[in-house]
Amino acid sequence: MEQFKKALFVLNPVSVGKRNKNISEKIKSIIGEKINHKIIIWENAKHDIGSIVKAEMNKENYDLIVAVGGDGTANEIASVLTNTNVTFALIPSGSGNGLARHLKIPMKPDDALHLLLNGKVKNIDTCYINEHPFFCTSGIGFDAHIGKLFVNSVERGFNSYLKIVINEVFNYKPKLYELEIDGNKISVKAFLITFANANQYGNNAVIAPEADIQDGIIEVTVIKPFNVFQAIIMAVRLFARNINKSCCVETYKAKNIKLFSVENNVIHFDGEQGEISGNLELKNHKQSLRVLVK
Repeated sequence: MEQFKKALFVLNPVSVGKRNKNISEKIKSIIGEKINHKIIIWENAKHDIGSIVKAEMNKENYDLIVAVGGDGTANEIASVLTNTNVTFALIPSGSGNGLARHLKIPMKPDDALHLLLNGKVKNIDTCYINEHPFFCTSGIGFDAHIGKLFVNSVERGFNSYLKIVINEVFNYKPKLYELEIDGNKISVKAFLITFANANQYGNNAVIAPEADIQDGIIEVTVIKPFNVFQAIIMAVRLFARNINKSCCVETYKAKNIKLFSVENNVIHFDGEQGEISGNLELKNHKQSLRVLVK
């Protein structure tokens, strides 16, 4: 059991929402004086919360930084803590919570907060796509396309995400991709390509069943073109944790990956959207982040 002296909580009010609006009171009630702590609010998504956290760390000797939010919030905070002795903790409050689910962090805020008092530390990998860190999944193709639409939608939550997927799934056109996986070049026509550190997107939609977040390896899941019947089977397999058994799926394991492209690519990393022009390069930095788990 790890014992911490000083913690900084970073709350994303958009992720926390109405469901956990009293999270600050819960922190004070459960953590109280057991851990000296400070709470800051990430009030504006345009503010560079990573720089704010760095400034706080320079002022105070924190040994624990706690992100209260979803995978995007976790990415922003954890990115600051890689290759440091400061431990990262997560109170999951997002739409999917893929990283928390992979690490088996409790979904209930009260239980996740108690973990700060009786949890243990494990070191996990940090992956990079063109120097953008990600801890859960990154990808290109359909899931990045959906992510872009979801970010711009008014409604949030899993039901809204699912509605967009259903509307777009048979209209999206697969593309031809050129990859180099640990030096081996392959050409594949793909609906999507997911690069996974953790095993899932979130909501227990497991896209990379064999992913090990501590092994220094990036799991690559390629979904090839499919028909309606195959789409239904894959959807079932996604939640049954065996999508890698589908005839429409190819999987690879790698430490270094390159994707060759001459166009602008819409990507996602831990649920956040971006666009990269030209080639993509992915790397894994093994066990470079201290994380608090059960």
